[in-house]
Amino acid sequence: MNKKVLMLAGVAMTALLGGCANTTALEESVANLGNKVDQLSAEVSSLKSEQGALSADVKDAKAAAMDAQAEAKRANGRIDNIASSYKK
Repeated sequence: MNKKVLMLAGVAMTALLGGCANTTALEESVANLGNKVDQLSAEVSSLKSEQGALSADVKDAKAAAMDAQAEAKRANGRIDNIASSYKK
């Protein structure tokens, strides 16, 4: 019997407190949080596209550096060949 009374009292208290809640403030808060989530999603998308562009630039720069290094080795080899052909 006591359990039923406590259960009924708990349900009644929950209903009472739920009815007194300020739903407009809650809705405004949820809408505000929704707007913030949308803004963050847009920023993340923007940052992802920027990161992709930067990644492509880094790959291009790395390829250019490798080409320059290969060309420098080739030039040094030619200089070594020229220097070895001259004798005093």
